[in-house]
Amino acid sequence: MNQDSFANFGSMNEAMVFSKEHAEFLTVTCLEWKHVLAEDRFKDIIIDSLTYLTKSQRVYVYGFVIMSNHFHLLWQMIGDHKRSNVQRDFLKYTGQQILKLLQRDQAAILKDLQVNAKDRKHQVWERNSLGVPLWTPEVFWQKLDYVHNNPVKAGLCKSPEDYKYSSARYDEKNEKDWVFLTHHEG
Repeated sequence: MNQDSFANFGSMNEAMVFSKEHAEFLTVTCLEWKHVLAEDRFKDIIIDSLTYLTKSQRVYVYGFVIMSNHFHLLWQMIGDHKRSNVQRDFLKYTGQQILKLLQRDQAAILKDLQVNAKDRKHQVWERNSLGVPLWTPEVFWQKLDYVHNNPVKAGLCKSPEDYKYSSARYDEKNEKDWVFLTHHEG
């Protein structure tokens, strides 16, 4: 098994096994749960990056939701692309693009993202995003349901299909608002 098959997980330093044959549930949180993604233009950076990753055949994206302070993905690596590399590059790129927009016109939020690090002045994402392998169809569908119901539980809409930045319409009504989505076989 190669190094990419494992990721350190949680404070107990447990090893989590990942497999390219299975989808993964990924949660990415904004630094200190700040509402960095409140405006659609910031969510669109994530959408554009997911579109790029699927068009360049690095990942399949089966489901997602983007909230104001975090997002969830159900995705799977394609071919020889390593999960750790794709995830690192995805988060680095989206973070940099969000910071560029913030530097132009939202200094107050930018100040909230200041960090005391040698390699950066600001940080958008919390470190150690949570990735969980989805070994069974039951767990996959449970996580997809959880993702789609996030905006409902947050009081942003009455039905999952009503929330714009979600794959719910694709799964429930087969409306492909997002070109990067694909159906999961399972």
